[in-house]
Amino acid sequence: MDLTLTELESAINYWRRARPSSGEERALSPEVNALADAYALMIFERARTWPLSSLSDEARSLIEAWRATAEGNAA
Repeated sequence: MDLTLTELESAINYWRRARPSSGEERALSPEVNALADAYALMIFERARTWPLSSLSDEARSLIEAWRATAEGNAA
């Protein structure tokens, strides 16, 4: 299954709300940081979609959790 750039942006925004940046330096949460790596790759490669299977286990789990929440809100 592939992940679109729009989906990844939505997942990042979800996790930014759930786990906002912290400290004086406004450091990204570990969740957002994990997804930011995937986002950077997609932007660098100019990819509109990215295979979910190629993401780290952590990023994949975060996407799956976001999707479950998004699907629950749509129902």
